[in-house]
Amino acid sequence: MEPLQSEQLFTDYRPLLFSLAYRMLGSVQDAEDIIQDVFIALNDTEAEHIENQKAYLCKMVTNRCIDLLKSARSQREHYVGTWLPEPLLTESTHDQNPSEYVSMRESVSTAYLLLLQQLSETERAVFLLKEVLDYSYKDIADIVGKSSTNCRQIFHRAKKSIGPPPQEHKMTQKGKLLTEQFFEALMKGDTGKLLNLLTADANLLTDGGGKVKAAIFPILGADRIVRFYLGIQSKLPPNLTLTFTSVNGMPGAILFSEEHIYSVLSFDVRDDKIQNIYSVSNPEKLSHIGV
Repeated sequence: MEPLQSEQLFTDYRPLLFSLAYRMLGSVQDAEDIIQDVFIALNDTEAEHIENQKAYLCKMVTNRCIDLLKSARSQREHYVGTWLPEPLLTESTHDQNPSEYVSMRESVSTAYLLLLQQLSETERAVFLLKEVLDYSYKDIADIVGKSSTNCRQIFHRAKKSIGPPPQEHKMTQKGKLLTEQFFEALMKGDTGKLLNLLTADANLLTDGGGKVKAAIFPILGADRIVRFYLGIQSKLPPNLTLTFTSVNGMPGAILFSEEHIYSVLSFDVRDDKIQNIYSVSNPEKLSHIGV
């Protein structure tokens, strides 16, 4: 394939392919690596042999994602503590391609990605291609190498397995304000304010991956969450600073220890209160973030 043609395809389809790969893998770094690998392979392909470029690229990305998930299955099964997807910063920047930003704003909430983890590799591919990308069963069959009837059955089984998708709670001014108030109350040790900001049945999920200290199990309930945070304050690195941003389409924050990212948090806000907090501090899941 001619270099200029390959570059144009990369520009046109990268947002779509990244959106598919990130949802499949829950990893920004792996998604980027697969896309690069696909376009390197594309350069060695004769353009006239490709009837549908979009479907061809989706097939290449999907198959590589499935292979990677299968090879990493045992590693995931032995993961230390709660596994969370790599945080994806979804706030627009001046140097960000607008089409890429639109793709990244789509349904990539942490809650949604965690639901997808319940599916097998093939189920996840079929479900995403149908539910998110609105492919026909015929096109999906061509991509995953199964019959249209089988793909239809896989899709309905997958949809029944994960249930209705979680309601999306996008980045809003109210959500941003609640996030800022949460950290302000935390720094002041204001227990009453913290409890008022959280729903009674709020959840905190922390992912340290065994690399840094983190709660191994989810922390359930506003009272337990507040006690957890107040209990670890004295153990945190000195001079922590933070920047508020949008993470996986939700209000979030990046915590810095000196010039290094210490953790990235996102907040699921419902009915003007914080329902879920997702905190990723595993350094291997933060290395892709450039700030």
